[in-house]
Amino acid sequence: METGMAETEKRRLLLSMLVPFLLVSFMWLIKGTEVLFGTDFHFLGIFPRRPAALTGIITSPFIHSGFRHLFNNTLPLFILGTALFYFYSEVSFRVLLWIMLLTGLAVWITGRPAWHIGASGIIYGLASFLFVSGIIRKHIPLMGLSLLVAFIYGEMVWGIFPGFRIDISWESHMLGAVAGLLLALWYRSEGPQRPVPFYEREEEEDAVNLEEKETGASNQVN
Repeated sequence: METGMAETEKRRLLLSMLVPFLLVSFMWLIKGTEVLFGTDFHFLGIFPRRPAALTGIITSPFIHSGFRHLFNNTLPLFILGTALFYFYSEVSFRVLLWIMLLTGLAVWITGRPAWHIGASGIIYGLASFLFVSGIIRKHIPLMGLSLLVAFIYGEMVWGIFPGFRIDISWESHMLGAVAGLLLALWYRSEGPQRPVPFYEREEEEDAVNLEEKETGASNQVN
């Protein structure tokens, strides 16, 4: 039985890695295509308030300025994406899609007049969602995940401030984090919830039993 449970968890973990792996693979495929054909796909990014660049809301996360930029986004996206699909499988696709759309649209509306590219907005959104969700659900394993996210990616918080580095899109970072926070609140009642402690279950059962006894007594006919 334990072997069966282990196999189930292993399969669940592997399935949770699938979508993040495909996203990361596509990012590397795009960069490889740029190098192979000596081209630059920066025009697929987001250029704020330029109507023709609205498509960048979908395409910009897959475009990176160089291999260092791509490598820096690869591991966080894979790890945080896997955590999202493993722990929040019920809402994972919706959360990922909304983070991408909300962050991209907000950058298009409010960002500096420059090309904004890269998956960092999604990464900040995932980190924010995982951190806030674990806290507000009061679910011990998820709270542990929140602390792990804060420990590993805590230094990311500096990336949301203007002027931290002029060559990064701090707007994507900040707006991605806001999108993750809002989605954590929006989906707080969906997905894994805090288990009810045994003493609370006992109190509920006692209350139900007492109510049934009172109802039965009041329905008796003398």
